[in-house]
Amino acid sequence: MRQNQEVIEKLWRCVDACEYCADSCLDENDIKMMVPCIRLDRACAEVCATTARLLSSNSPHGKHLLSECAEICRLCAEECEKHTAEHCKECARVCRECEQACSATVSL
Repeated sequence: MRQNQEVIEKLWRCVDACEYCADSCLDENDIKMMVPCIRLDRACAEVCATTARLLSSNSPHGKHLLSECAEICRLCAEECEKHTAEHCKECARVCRECEQACSATVSL
């Protein structure tokens, strides 16, 4: 198994969940209320994708981004947990898993 494979998989799942959540938030009735969620979804997806790419290529910069990734996943989960939409609940769950995986990998 490739080094960091588990965290890389969680990072890509988080990218997918955040992209789906951001897109789904655009269809909500009160889109103004969803703006913070959409912004965090987009930022979280970007940081997770960059971290996954760097870890996949064994770049030492990937390890450096894991702390930032854990932080933005936490913030995104907290925002998504404020909403009742299923896509937000799922995104929050996936972000929490990614946050934990990133934090655990940082401490290795």
